[in-house]
Amino acid sequence: MRTDRLRERFAELRAPDEEQAQERSWRIVQAAFAERDPISRRRPMLRPALALVALAAIGAALASPPGRAVLNSVRKAVGVERSKPALFSLPAQGRLLATSSAGSWVIADDGSKRLLGAFDEASWSPFGHFVVASRPNELVALTPDGTVRWKLARPDVRFPRWGGTLTDTRIAYLSGSRLHVVAGDGTGDVDAGGLPAAAPVAPAWQPGPGHVLAYATTSGRVYLYDPDAGSLRWRSAPYPHPRELLWSAGGKRLLLVTRDKLVLFAADQPKPIAVRFTRGVVDAAFAPRGSRIALLRRNELLLLDADRLRGRPERAFAGAGRFDAVAWSPNGRWLLVTWPDADQWVFVGAAGRHRLDAVSNISGQFEGGFPTLEGWCCASGS
Repeated sequence: MRTDRLRERFAELRAPDEEQAQERSWRIVQAAFAERDPISRRRPMLRPALALVALAAIGAALASPPGRAVLNSVRKAVGVERSKPALFSLPAQGRLLATSSAGSWVIADDGSKRLLGAFDEASWSPFGHFVVASRPNELVALTPDGTVRWKLARPDVRFPRWGGTLTDTRIAYLSGSRLHVVAGDGTGDVDAGGLPAAAPVAPAWQPGPGHVLAYATTSGRVYLYDPDAGSLRWRSAPYPHPRELLWSAGGKRLLLVTRDKLVLFAADQPKPIAVRFTRGVVDAAFAPRGSRIALLRRNELLLLDADRLRGRPERAFAGAGRFDAVAWSPNGRWLLVTWPDADQWVFVGAAGRHRLDAVSNISGQFEGGFPTLEGWCCASGS
């Protein structure tokens, strides 16, 4: 009798954080199922039924006391096993910019963090001397220590991006679906009148002297626009479902990422020089030097040369669940991959055997949960 009661008591025990672990495990299973590669050949009708039975069995097993006992082990299996418990330092000089639900943060290379304020988005100015941030109806310029330089009230502000030279800068942003440009000192804000409505994609400034801006329209056309002259350099054919625009470090190449394509343009012509059909790219970044592109595709990090866009990419890192964003270190030796399902940031060596330097418990280090990566800029004091 005592043995039976003891068994009942053990069955009633619950592991710490059990429900959250169960939900996390299910998200990983569902994400893996959704990201499977579809197979076009016909299959007997019995197999989908068996798959449903198998999924039901997995669910029942996870809900049972023995299944609940292994949930923590499943959670630990997602992510890099040998990881640091906190972000003690960055593997390369520079400062990170990230935004959680509490606001935007600057992270120094020694691991120290500063909350700039309650902003929804942020990005670096050239050389990292300033930050431009946005709230739903406000654009704000401030220093990396949080000192506000100026504010501009505009409706539905999104995707602020700062470009130009060290002494002559411009900020582009969207107000609703309208493209706006304002000087770096907050003066002369103008609506790029006459241009079509913008897609929900961040505009991209061409590196170098002058102020040339690329933006994507709702139809998927890329416009190359000179806001100082108020003139259009060129516009491309439509490429539906645009997701991201980015320039190479020297400003000679412009990459458009869509739902199923990578479209590479030369800076001086609207006809693409290469198109690659690639689904599932969630983020991309040009290296700070050279022509390499980092592609974050669902749950893998790929490296590709822009000069050989149709070539075979190199897989630098892969994991379970889904990745979120990627950024190069200023010296080009490291890549940072953000991994919400594992609650980790993973620093991946950009060359050789791709050394890993992972940091766990990211959500707990930023008020407001897992942050969105906004950029990795510039050595301290540059």
